[in-house]
Amino acid sequence: MAVTLRDVAELAGVSFKTVSNVINGYPHIRPATREKVERAIAELGYQPNLSARSLRSGRTDTIALAVPELNLSYFAELASFVIAAAEEAGLVTLVEQTGGDRDRELALLQSPRLNRTDGLIISPLGLGQEDAAALTGPLPVVMLGERTFDWPCDHVTMRNVEAARAATEYLVKSGRRRIAVIGENEAEVMGSARLRLRGYREALAANGIEYDERLVARATLWHRADGARAMHDLLDRASDDRASGDGAGFDAVFGFNDTLALGAMRVLQEAGLRVPQDVAVLGFDDLDEAAYAIPSLTTVDPGREWIARTAVETLLGRIGRGGALSADTEPRTRAAAFAIVERESAPPA
Repeated sequence: MAVTLRDVAELAGVSFKTVSNVINGYPHIRPATREKVERAIAELGYQPNLSARSLRSGRTDTIALAVPELNLSYFAELASFVIAAAEEAGLVTLVEQTGGDRDRELALLQSPRLNRTDGLIISPLGLGQEDAAALTGPLPVVMLGERTFDWPCDHVTMRNVEAARAATEYLVKSGRRRIAVIGENEAEVMGSARLRLRGYREALAANGIEYDERLVARATLWHRADGARAMHDLLDRASDDRASGDGAGFDAVFGFNDTLALGAMRVLQEAGLRVPQDVAVLGFDDLDEAAYAIPSLTTVDPGREWIARTAVETLLGRIGRGGALSADTEPRTRAAAFAIVERESAPPA
């Protein structure tokens, strides 16, 4: 027979209500009483009925996090920060992968699985303005990423244009004038690639440098292999320059994320080009592995940990557990601060 709260109360010599208060984290309980109840729980092996508790409180103490893919280090590290922030608030996080596919993102928003959660944090790639109605249900939603449409939910993002402009200007100030970029995606209407390319072009224009389409390498996906392929393309285009003794045809590379930059840096070194002496390399995301590359990767820290914590705090407010916003506050957008992290692959001037 299953152990009940009354069994625990009888063994501990306290009331049923006292046992319930201990299990639900009620703070105003004497330490000696709490210790007796916890000892009785352990001795009897009592397991609380979480489903019943959820029905009584209207909460599940669970949130969902949906990201495009966990094999991209950025999203893996972001998920880790979200999980840590949720744990501090006593919440469990369920993680979903959508592949950045619009149909899968819509299916998740309509999935009965979300009924077992208190709210959703989602980083979409496929959703557009026409999908705004999918976000108007009773479940609180916090949006991450660059989908800057007029959606009826909170949005926590990064300063993509400003950060990319600052990264490009950093390379210019270090004496680089032929700056290639990796990660442009023609099919993208609004997202990281489009915004970071805009920042790159703004920095070139501000410094009197002509935009050269030959220095823009496309990458639909942003994995290391895509960065390597893009660098091979850039080197092939610059073969005439190299034959004439003009180096690689470019003296710096700005990867639109760290994994692209790391893949590109490997190909540069295999081609006999020195980093940073011949070609400086700069990434975006400040992944943990960037500090351990050889040479270590100069990069943009876009405020990923702040984004994760702010998203969780915002969701907590929406579900009535304190946090950054209350349940009736109008949806708002918050953007993280960024910083250039100087390392070996692109030292300052």
